[in-house]
Amino acid sequence: MNSLTIASSPHFRAPQTTRVIMRDVLIALAPALLVSVMVFGVPALVVVVVCAAASVLFEYLYRKLMHLPQTAGDMSAAVTGVLLAFNLPVTIPLWMAVIGCFVAVVIVKQLFGGLGKNFANPAIVGRIVLLISFATPMTNWLLPRNSVTPDITTGATPLAVMSGGGAVPNPLEMLLGNIGGSFGETSALALLIGGAYLIARKVITATTPLAFIGTVFVLSWLLGADPVFHILAGGVMLGAIFMATDYVTTPTTETGKLIFGVGCGLLTVIIRLYGSYPEGVSFAILIMNIITPHIDRLTAIKAFGGAPAK
Repeated sequence: MNSLTIASSPHFRAPQTTRVIMRDVLIALAPALLVSVMVFGVPALVVVVVCAAASVLFEYLYRKLMHLPQTAGDMSAAVTGVLLAFNLPVTIPLWMAVIGCFVAVVIVKQLFGGLGKNFANPAIVGRIVLLISFATPMTNWLLPRNSVTPDITTGATPLAVMSGGGAVPNPLEMLLGNIGGSFGETSALALLIGGAYLIARKVITATTPLAFIGTVFVLSWLLGADPVFHILAGGVMLGAIFMATDYVTTPTTETGKLIFGVGCGLLTVIIRLYGSYPEGVSFAILIMNIITPHIDRLTAIKAFGGAPAK
């Protein structure tokens, strides 16, 4: 007997399936991937391919083992793998990257019921677990190939340089990506191009990214820091555009998205300026993911004429 989903009419068939949305996200990530390969070379592409393949494989094997409907083909696992890779240094040992993929796909996503039921962004949690477990490899940054130093030279990210009181890169270098760091977050311009594509395709709205980036800018300026530096450095652009807009782990209403973005920006600046980590984007998004259900309840749209909840 076939299982049927029964609901009252009308019934709509939306053109934006999960696969179409995830395909658009991958297309939006392509400019940043291209810049990372140009700046750091083929190893950047290798890390992305390994993470994407490992994530899809883990999802396939888990669903197969648990006798669940197969979802590996919806491309959500591939997006998780690419986003995780973008948060890693190009020098990361591949076996560590694969562990991060296992945490993201199996532990954070599948053990909570699969896509749509995870409480936090899988790639964010995967990165945090790797950062805590393998602190040295996760902070071993390769300097750009086209810098004045040899290819194998490593150095600090702009945020780490700032934390140590050194001279930080100029805004143009951070905009174009000619800096060290996680290779997917180095070029703010490439990420902005991807974000514009997602907004044009109506995959995301501009509410959360603008609230996130705007809050980082204003608060860092109020606290006496360089606001342009703080929105261009680190993972603000990557987090605001591609991770703080996740359908599953972020609020559904526009008011909720505004609150979420502001909260991410506040926490990011506080962690950067007053915490022990020079970067705070991942932790900020994770904390806001946890309180997303409360934001949704606070900002839920009331039915017209509906009785108040008791």
